[in-house]
Amino acid sequence: MKIPDRKVVLAFLCVLAAGAVHGADSPPDWAYPVNPPGFKPKPDDGTPRHVPGSNASFTLTQLRDRFLSPVWHPGEHPAQPEVVARGRKPEVFACGFCHRADGPGGPENSNIAGLPAAYIVQQMADYRSGARKTSVPGRNIDLMISLAKAATDAEIEAAAAYFSALKTRAVVRVVESDSVPRTYVTGWHFAAMGKGEQEALGQRIIEMSEVFEHFESRDTHARFIAYVPPGSIEKGRALATTGGGRTVQCASCHGPELKGVGAIPGLAGRSPTYLVRQLYDFKHGARKGAESLQMKPTVENLAIEDMIALAAYAASLAP
Repeated sequence: MKIPDRKVVLAFLCVLAAGAVHGADSPPDWAYPVNPPGFKPKPDDGTPRHVPGSNASFTLTQLRDRFLSPVWHPGEHPAQPEVVARGRKPEVFACGFCHRADGPGGPENSNIAGLPAAYIVQQMADYRSGARKTSVPGRNIDLMISLAKAATDAEIEAAAAYFSALKTRAVVRVVESDSVPRTYVTGWHFAAMGKGEQEALGQRIIEMSEVFEHFESRDTHARFIAYVPPGSIEKGRALATTGGGRTVQCASCHGPELKGVGAIPGLAGRSPTYLVRQLYDFKHGARKGAESLQMKPTVENLAIEDMIALAAYAASLAP
């Protein structure tokens, strides 16, 4: 009998422990997907991979190298600084490996294209100091924490300057639905089983790549679809614009149409799964950085259903 990988088992135990701490308001597992016990990516058969609109090719082994940011569409972004393109061994992984060459990232991390440079630098400082963690330890955010501690100030500033100068693109489509394709977890995110089977969505957001092979290949053109409960966008709009008696108007800090103001990040068009994680982490103290002084009272009265609605609304906006 195959014995599950010890680190993956520990990750599952952390999920259970987090649920025990937070009680009924435990971290929603759909927002914090954890790889199943014994998870192993499929082996590389050595075949070069290609994506539409690109003449480049990479093998799976190259695409899984944490010290490589694959460039599929070089004409669409400036040359990457060294820390984004290759990182620095052994602990500073290439920023573009996870967040992609021009910053769109995916549901398992975040879209950082166009974020204010000062905001990016502050987040790295918070990871380094322990002020920014996660409500479900053992996930991929552990890589960010270790990387932040190993990176130099100059490397962080170079990465922040690069990503902040990029234009944010719309990469996620929000769809209200009662049902969703059946999925499995791979690499900390959901992928469709591809058998045409459906399941009830309930009070969840299920976000996945539209074409899994493109996302697996770290193509910066990869797009995502986020299924949300019916009525979520309008409910979120009402909460964001009026507060609904439970929160404050989001635009008062994040600006008109939630595109950000100064060092305050824009929310429009970002991954709704990521946004839910941040709202939950602020509420439960996993994010304790300087901005938590403003965010904590904003989120303390929000239920998971409110977070779903706000995230669905923000993600539906043009970035």
